[in-house]
Amino acid sequence: MPLMVEDVMKLLSNLSREKKMKAAVKHSKRGALVAGTMAMISGIVAGPPGAFVGGAVGGILGAWMTSGQFKPVPQILMELPPSEQEKLFRQVNDIVRNLDWTDAVQLTMLVMGSEALQQRLLALLVGYVTKELHAEVQYGD
Repeated sequence: MPLMVEDVMKLLSNLSREKKMKAAVKHSKRGALVAGTMAMISGIVAGPPGAFVGGAVGGILGAWMTSGQFKPVPQILMELPPSEQEKLFRQVNDIVRNLDWTDAVQLTMLVMGSEALQQRLLALLVGYVTKELHAEVQYGD
């Protein structure tokens, strides 16, 4: 039976839900923008000492804004654009193509019953989330 993109997203969602995976997407550009804006405005208002203080305060504010905004990985997967889902689909298909299964439910059962398959798919998923989405992954509550 041919594997569908939706089936792969469900499989990865089930696996990441089982492992209680969350990811924090870092918004480093937004933090840098805040730091730079604070330094510029403070510099205009108070001169060089204002730029120094504004840069420090903006840097702290920017760091706070970019830290720890965790979302469940299943939610992130379902929000991916179709082109990114297709990319993940091809990578998962390379791992599961030699398995003997008849439908998505059976494939999910095969994966959930095999620690080796789970580890390969988790490694793929963590690699994708960290490299492509520039996010930090956490397990558990």
